[in-house]
Amino acid sequence: MAGIGDTLIATPLLRELRANFPDATIDVLAMWAGSKDLLESNPHVNRVFQKNLLKCGKLEAVRFLLSLRSERYQLSINTHPQSRIHYRIAAFLAGAQVRISHEYECFNWLDRWLVTAALPQDYTRHSIENNFDVLPLIGAKKKPTAHEMDFFLTPSEERFADDFLVKHKLFGQKILGIHVGSGGTKNLPLKRWPLKNYAGLVRQLNKERPDLRVLLFGGPEETKDHEIILAQANRELTLEAKTKNLRETAALMKRCSAFLSVDTALMHIAAAMKVPNQIVIEAPTLNVTNWPYGNHFTLVKNPVVNGRNLEYYRYDGGDIKGTREELIAAMESVKVVDVFAVVTKLI
Repeated sequence: MAGIGDTLIATPLLRELRANFPDATIDVLAMWAGSKDLLESNPHVNRVFQKNLLKCGKLEAVRFLLSLRSERYQLSINTHPQSRIHYRIAAFLAGAQVRISHEYECFNWLDRWLVTAALPQDYTRHSIENNFDVLPLIGAKKKPTAHEMDFFLTPSEERFADDFLVKHKLFGQKILGIHVGSGGTKNLPLKRWPLKNYAGLVRQLNKERPDLRVLLFGGPEETKDHEIILAQANRELTLEAKTKNLRETAALMKRCSAFLSVDTALMHIAAAMKVPNQIVIEAPTLNVTNWPYGNHFTLVKNPVVNGRNLEYYRYDGGDIKGTREELIAAMESVKVVDVFAVVTKLI
């Protein structure tokens, strides 16, 4: 029910559940259409229910969740990190007999009443490892399988990416993928690296590294930002990755030589696609629990955050700590020259 990146982080647990219970019905309830896209063709999942409970209204949301009771689920798992009480209310209304969640700083008596078991969360381990803590509670254990984030692409999606490279004369070129966005809920847009910095980076790369192609990734919400960058860029060296869904986006990201972002859903997809030379700009929300999993990455350190990420953001259901001005200044402290140096060193 949380973000698209959190859905991808949950896929290793889905793999383990299927390995332990090969005949079980394993369904997923997702908030975002992108989460549903991500899970399409995942062999460890039977069905994906997708409903934006934020937009549909409270009455419709309750009716939808109560309708899931007809499935007679035995077990419901709120995967880590889903800290807001709304996720546990959803699990309760869906009617599973056993309801498991991690226990967050914001837990109160109602949270504890809504679940039948709560696990401690551990900020020193990745969310994937926190999710594996569920297994002993349900008589399961980690199997000797590869613990990777799963994103199963179809042959047609792979062909789309290859056709895109051919159409835009990108085969054999060095490609830097960039995602300028981030989550849009709460005050999460404040963790973005300033758009003017991305534009300045692209201009400098176009000028000093004409051997490098820049590919801008994102959904409709990034369209205006891309237009601003493209208006200042060399259009022969910079273009927008126009895709119809997250699956085509992932297939195209897989062809990149490097990928740059803050901690976003596309950062996790880049890790799942094993994009080489992954670069992450340190934002206040980045910590051990949500690092790119299973993929080497280079961190561009933030001199203001300076490793104090958990002072800014914890899984307590709240915003990033700090005023708007403070958070903007924190992200502005990462300079274009620093990111340019990392990009040009890696590719």
